Amino acid sequence: MDLGIKGKTAIVCASSKGLGRACAFSLAREGVDLIITARGSESLEETAREIRDATGVKVTAVASDIATEAGRVAVLAACPDPDILVNNAGGPPPGDFRNWTRDTWIAALDLNMIAPIEMIRATVDHMIARKFGRIVNITSSTVKAPIEILGLSNGARAGLTGFVAGIARKTVAHNVTINNLLPGPFDTDRLRANFAVIAKNRGISVDEARKDRMSQNPSGRLGDPAEFGDACAYLCSAQAGFVTGQNFLIDGGGYPGTL
Repeated sequence: MDLGIKGKTAIVCASSKGLGRACAFSLAREGVDLIITARGSESLEETAREIRDATGVKVTAVASDIATEAGRVAVLAACPDPDILVNNAGGPPPGDFRNWTRDTWIAALDLNMIAPIEMIRATVDHMIARKFGRIVNITSSTVKAPIEILGLSNGARAGLTGFVAGIARKTVAHNVTINNLLPGPFDTDRLRANFAVIAKNRGISVDEARKDRMSQNPSGRLGDPAEFGDACAYLCSAQAGFVTGQNFLIDGGGYPGTL
């Protein structure tokens, strides 16, 4: 299936590893030129080379912290007018809310709520003027099913979800869609770090924590990031112009609700 986005340009945030990297690869396979970002320049440049070699698209790597104003300025200087924006950032650390200060909460909001809103603000009017735009925010399954130790992520990402629910109904009239992808347990560095915390709290090995998490999922496994990347590419496609303001949960059936 041709997704109709060959020759478009996308900013994919936090894309040197994990789900962001998977989204960048899937878009590149559709012929989308990329601006990829991450804080670590070495892994980012390696990912850029791998995508170029595999797909032949133009890839610009911008090492920056998307949670900061300076980081966003650097990314937008490289591409002020993208056709596609994929907002992503690693989640704040797990822990006990009793230990979190106001500064801890502000840092989480900057990372998982304010940064994506600022990126949308900087790019959406260009998309509206062009009559094409696709914005995908990578949030978390915890938006629908909160995890107690991930309270910082639960709160910040829920705030972004509420914001998107309003604006997405205004931009769609101009063929600019905004949707959220909610990953469940995908096999990424982030999830492996969570396993380490769980293992320590429960007095078990990391491997036992991993196997326990897999056994709790109806699929009996962790998600492959490539599956997530392809879902992102579809939401960025020409065919997805009638889909906006939605929260797509990709979790192997882990969420038990009907809606």
